[in-house]
Amino acid sequence: MPIQVLMPALSPTMEKGNLAKWLKREGDKVKSGDVIAEIETDKATMEVEAVDEGTLGKILVPEGTADVAVNTPIATILAEGEDASAANEPAKEHRSRRSSRRLRSPKHRNQKPRLNRKKLLPR
Repeated sequence: MPIQVLMPALSPTMEKGNLAKWLKREGDKVKSGDVIAEIETDKATMEVEAVDEGTLGKILVPEGTADVAVNTPIATILAEGEDASAANEPAKEHRSRRSSRRLRSPKHRNQKPRLNRKKLLPR
């Protein structure tokens, strides 16, 4: 079953980004951590890494595409032994490390950490 590569969020507030260019082509072998594409926002350019080992099966979003929503599938990775026709099957979702991080909600971000004075004071 193919694995989806999703558009990552570069920041907690990012909703869309541009897929600047693909560094790998369909059919290229990839390992987890290989840089496969570059995405950009108005503030930064980041690299997208392969999330698993296999072959870049199908590029779903062409390079130069603007305003790609976060968590939109941008490509599929085929496991060893799968062929390109498997890229048309429903893919297993796999979030990139950056977009799957748990982010604190904005209302808690500005709060000071609470100290438990009972644990800090000697008895």
